[in-house]
Amino acid sequence: MINRVSSVEANEAGDAVRVLVVDDQLLVREGIASLLAIQAGIVVVGTAANGREAVERALALTPDVVLMDVRMPEMDGVEGVAVLRERLPGCSVVMLTTFDDEEYVVRALRAGAVGYLLKDLPARELAAAVRLAHAGVAQFDPAATARLAAALAGREEERTDEVLTAREVEVLRFVAHGATNREIATRLFLSEGTVKNHISRILTRLGLRDRTQAAIYARDHGLL
Repeated sequence: MINRVSSVEANEAGDAVRVLVVDDQLLVREGIASLLAIQAGIVVVGTAANGREAVERALALTPDVVLMDVRMPEMDGVEGVAVLRERLPGCSVVMLTTFDDEEYVVRALRAGAVGYLLKDLPARELAAAVRLAHAGVAQFDPAATARLAAALAGREEERTDEVLTAREVEVLRFVAHGATNREIATRLFLSEGTVKNHISRILTRLGLRDRTQAAIYARDHGLL
């Protein structure tokens, strides 16, 4: 079992990044700790089996970086991140998991995680991610990034629907497809003056300058 390093060993390590590894599976957490322990510039100060234990050990050991699994008993990783960010704000928490589920990615980032990585990382890349997290650089697995982008796109579309009326969203879609005011009026059985007013309100509410920006906005926010 990986034990925390002594204060003497920690001091000898100089500027090494102090890491706490948190995973409910014994073989996994000890394997990750063992791999990290032989990487240059990293000292594994301890391990924990769940979020609650992670908080207790982190407060006692003051690691620079915590590698935290997501799904764990007693207190999951997301809850653990939130507590650590409140009680040990100088510690960076990186989620290290097998789950790239959109909900987990968004919840973890909202809780204060500075990265989201999957466990299939080579040891050297994981070590590099730990060093970067300690330096304040966020690290995301490509799959997690895709999930996050999809989530944000969905939320932006929801916000657009909240800002604009259903009719204005219809008009915006036609604008994005390059339709003229007359063509939009014909398709929606409106007068050109009404269409013009709709477009004016759309630009104002979304903070856009012209129809080109409106078209780009519609494309970027999944309205096409």
